[in-house]
Amino acid sequence: MKEITKITPTDYEIMDEIKSRWSPRAFDDVPLSVSEVKQLLEAGRWASSSFNQQPWRIIYGIKGDPVFDRILSCLVEFNQDWAKNAQALLLTAYKNTNNEGEHYRHAMHDLGLFMGNVVIQANHKGIGAHQMGGLDPEKAHTEFGFTSEFDVATAVALGRYGGDPNTLPEDLRADELEEKRIRYKVDQFAFNGNFENKTED
Repeated sequence: MKEITKITPTDYEIMDEIKSRWSPRAFDDVPLSVSEVKQLLEAGRWASSSFNQQPWRIIYGIKGDPVFDRILSCLVEFNQDWAKNAQALLLTAYKNTNNEGEHYRHAMHDLGLFMGNVVIQANHKGIGAHQMGGLDPEKAHTEFGFTSEFDVATAVALGRYGGDPNTLPEDLRADELEEKRIRYKVDQFAFNGNFENKTED
């Protein structure tokens, strides 16, 4: 099957690893190895964080191992329907207290920087990453034995690009095949002066 490509209409030139990245739900059935997943996590490891506190914590499962199924069980049913065909799953969490034991308000920002590195490294290696907010964080917190100073944030499905959209539920195929990617223009969210709510135009 021909690999799906997306049109990314940029107004300013950007690096190809960003321009060509998208979030598939259908993945090639070639397995991912533990070392390939750890290479992605190594990229995340070198993300910046407030005072280098590195609040991110990741649970990973490779398809076929019990951890994969445990992560899958924490997803909402809608995401389980397609994520079961990923070759690896991640569960992301962050430390909600800083080194002084106070509320760590930058923690989710830092986790986002971590995952930004992960998804760009993944795309560089021909691996798609689809991040999900649709999970039961309380169930995941208990399932994986997180302590109270950690919060579960998201899950991530990983697999090589080139999956068959026909493996998806019918209502998701059109999204997978949509060619043009859409984002707000820079001038809608970045201002050289006072804030304006231009995104609602």
